[in-house]
Amino acid sequence: MKTTVIQIGNSRGIRIPKPFLQQCGFGDEVELEVLDRRLVVSAAGPPRRGWGELFEAMATYGDDHLIDAAPAATP
Repeated sequence: MKTTVIQIGNSRGIRIPKPFLQQCGFGDEVELEVLDRRLVVSAAGPPRRGWGELFEAMATYGDDHLIDAAPAATP
């Protein structure tokens, strides 16, 4: 489907038909990224999605230590 890029204030945008929004599961927020000169629009996930698995992998590989530890307090 072709659509027109329209002026929206100082920005530009496109109108996405309602059936497309429903099929993609889009809510009020989306994720945008550019891949190989293509604009990819994805449903926004919850913040920090996947962080738990990443932290577990860091611990497995011993990459979960502080790199800028605060100096020990002196009495």
